[in-house]
This record gives sequence, C-alpha cells and structure tokens, in this order.
Amino acid sequence: MRSRYAAYVLKLESYLLGTWHPDTRPEQLSLAEDAAHWTRLDVKRHVAESPTSAIVEFIARYKINGRAHRLHEVSRFVRENEQWFYIDGNFPE
Repeated sequence: MRSRYAAYVLKLESYLLGTWHPDTRPEQLSLAEDAAHWTRLDVKRHVAESPTSAIVEFIARYKINGRAHRLHEVSRFVRENEQWFYIDGNFPE
C-alpha cells in the first residue's frame, strides 16, 4: 500500500498499473491531469486473510487548490507469483 501511495505522489502510472491486478486494472491512468497534491498516508489496519490475500484500510490526505480532502478506502490485495496486486477497494464512509 505504501509503495502505491508513493507512486500516486510521484505520478508513476506504470508502477500503479503494474501492481494492479489484470482482472480489475484500467487500460490507462491520467495522473498528469490530476491536480491532487498528496500530503499524508495513514494505514489504519492490515488483515492477512490468507497467505495470498489481504485487506488494507487507509486514509490518504491530499489538497486540490489549497483545499484539504481525504480518501478513506478498504483495499483488497491478492498475491500471485510472489507479487502483491491491488484488486479493488470500497469506501466505508
């Protein structure tokens, strides 16, 4: 999760797409057009459901035009061929 957050901060689209599971991955991202300035990541919980699946709940804070926002997500990850992939997430609030 932390590496994917850092990739959003640095707008590393290829890393994000490479760590997104092919079954749910979008064809492309448009981070160059994204005006968000990411400021903080708080991982609230991590649950290893099995050796090949996990859940991560986090709050990521960002600003757009000086206005603060937050993204609260519960993300699902799966491990295949010794690599973790982001599947999807839901927004509990």
